[in-house]
Amino acid sequence: MDSSKRSTSVPTKSKLSKTFHKVIHLKTATKTLSHTGFCLLIPHEPKPKPNPKPESQIFNNEPSKYKNRAATEAFAAKLFAAVSTVKSAYAELQLAQFPYDGEAIQAADGAVVSELKALSELKQSFLKKQIDSSPPHVTLLLAEIQEQQSLMKMYEITMKKMQLELETKENSICTLREELREIAANNKSLEKKLNSSGQFSVLDCVKLSDPNSFNVGLHYCLRGVRSFVKLMIREMEGSNWDIEAAVNAIEPELVFPNLNYSCFAFESFVCREMFDGFNSRDFLIPNETVSNGERTRFVFVERFKKLKGTNPVQFLKKNPNSGFGKFTRAKYLRLVHPKMETSFSGNLGQRKQINSGEFPETTFFAEFAEMAKRVWLLHCLAFSFDPEVKI
Repeated sequence: MDSSKRSTSVPTKSKLSKTFHKVIHLKTATKTLSHTGFCLLIPHEPKPKPNPKPESQIFNNEPSKYKNRAATEAFAAKLFAAVSTVKSAYAELQLAQFPYDGEAIQAADGAVVSELKALSELKQSFLKKQIDSSPPHVTLLLAEIQEQQSLMKMYEITMKKMQLELETKENSICTLREELREIAANNKSLEKKLNSSGQFSVLDCVKLSDPNSFNVGLHYCLRGVRSFVKLMIREMEGSNWDIEAAVNAIEPELVFPNLNYSCFAFESFVCREMFDGFNSRDFLIPNETVSNGERTRFVFVERFKKLKGTNPVQFLKKNPNSGFGKFTRAKYLRLVHPKMETSFSGNLGQRKQINSGEFPETTFFAEFAEMAKRVWLLHCLAFSFDPEVKI
């Protein structure tokens, strides 16, 4: 029995070992092929692929997209050009109104209406989505041409406006120049009347009891100095003087940024000479004495009243040895150098006349005498106050 059992168990074990051997052998073989193990592939049914669009349809859509974009850009350019045209037409309408031109206004008004209608048509085309009436590149070129034409018209209108403004300014300048000539002629006429009559409203307003009147007399005097200096500079220029060299002779270290300011140097020099001795009662005039006492103020008041309403040259001719005559003679000989007088008049005739006690009736001496009169009157005014005014 045992033998029969043993014999039956052996074949069974051998079958099991063979089976395990096959399995192990199969597993080893699969490992050599793949490190991830084996898998069982189950075939699937193929999915249906979408039908691709035909190439002709793709190429047809792309040009349509670019065409719409180009048409939109062309329409926008056309719209902007139309707006510029309206603007230039309106500017032309404004130009026609100033100065008023009826025919030009009608023409410009018609142009504005026409351009507004064109703009309205563009609006309707946009609302109806009819913006591709012509090739886009042609529309762009036409819009650019229209824009440039409008710009040129604006420039022309601006030039016309500026030309009109220039003409208006020139007419205004001519009118003002004519008014200036009339005023200057009127002033000269008044000066001649005043000089001939000897009446000066400025001095008529002076009150000898009011010290503030001295300021009025001082400004009146300085205007006389400036008037004489202007005449002297004109004479220098007429005699070909070197004005800059003359200024350097007066004030060597004085430098002016502009040669026109040289008149101030001459004014300073003339004032220095004319006002020298002002604080003395006799004005430092040789052989001229003024007594001290209660009548001193009265003497200066009388001198002021006697001289203020007269022509200085005529007064000097009648009173050559008066205090004013001595003052004018001394100041002229001191201020006007012989070389200056020779260059102005060509000789020393005026100087000889003044030295001999006479007074010439030349324009240059008349201007000097007027200045001397104003300085003399200011001196009389200063010593007529109590206390006396000093400068």
